[in-house]
Amino acid sequence: MSSVSHLFSPLELRAVTLPNRIGVSPMCMYSAGPDGVATDFHLVHLGSRAAGGAGLVFTEAVSVTSEGRITDGDLGLWNAAQQDALARIARQVRAAGAVPGIQLGHAGRKGGRTVPWSGYEPIPADEWGRLLAPSPLPFRDGWSAPTEMSAADLDDVVEAHARSARRAVDAGFDVIELHFAHGYLVHQFLSPLANHRSDAYGRDLEGRSRLAVRIAAAVRAEIGEDVALCARLSVVDWAAGGVSLDESVQVSRWLADAGVDLIDCSSGAVVAGEQVPTAPLYQVDFADRIRREAGIRTGAVGLITTASDADAVIREERADLVLIGRAMLRDPYWARLAAVELGADAAPPLPIPYRRAVQRMAARTQW
Repeated sequence: MSSVSHLFSPLELRAVTLPNRIGVSPMCMYSAGPDGVATDFHLVHLGSRAAGGAGLVFTEAVSVTSEGRITDGDLGLWNAAQQDALARIARQVRAAGAVPGIQLGHAGRKGGRTVPWSGYEPIPADEWGRLLAPSPLPFRDGWSAPTEMSAADLDDVVEAHARSARRAVDAGFDVIELHFAHGYLVHQFLSPLANHRSDAYGRDLEGRSRLAVRIAAAVRAEIGEDVALCARLSVVDWAAGGVSLDESVQVSRWLADAGVDLIDCSSGAVVAGEQVPTAPLYQVDFADRIRREAGIRTGAVGLITTASDADAVIREERADLVLIGRAMLRDPYWARLAAVELGADAAPPLPIPYRRAVQRMAARTQW
């Protein structure tokens, strides 16, 4: 039973206590209503994962500006209507026993597309707005070249993140994650494959990290000391000349100094044609090393699908949190079934209306 107290032990992040170490990873659903407003789909989708026993439930990436969305089906948080719709979701997640989290980001040069099942086609600039990036380099052949960001553009993006973070806190989210990964705007600055600038936001690692550190510091100043702040990094680029793990250790240290509490360790997606060696637990070593060398808590994500594997990550202190993605899409009750498999005496409490499902049944065989 020694493993029981690990995956289902609480995790404290500032004034926030997660009831267990299982998080629902941010996953784009491309199902927003007009102008990036969350719909009943998002309420049911995220509410069901909270009822399913996860300790932390993240929204998908929520853009801080209209033109910063990946697609026209993405969520946004730059106005009151969007805030009100997301507040409803935060209340539902909390009522179901989980901590509500939100991921904020900006797509940069990868934005302005139609949703995947409509072809992922470019939306004309006169309908969408400018695509912003550190350098005027398209993501791949055939894609539009973005606009190289000016000093004013950089200031605007920092301020947009801070404003959206304030809206997120006012909407009831206790954990904010900054999306600095997967080839979106801030990752574009971090990676020399996308950032060819010669000013203070380019050249060396310190310059390429400057926007990330500025955003983290601005968000921390806006949200105060109690709200937990995470950052998702692509800690390696799976392409020659890209971000290295050594560099990401240093970036994580700088982000910790700026007020970030946990690094969510992912990888890749800044350029087309990367060769990613996907396999179960393939990113856990990244979380382990950043945790040890940067002195910051980490989240492990990527093909973590079994309760035993997830528990081992926590038990062996390779990460402080596991983030479950596609496995949660297959089964929103993944966390409850994991508790059964591990014999966890700290399993998430069932919602009262569901408790008759386990009456007169052995708790070890039926949640």
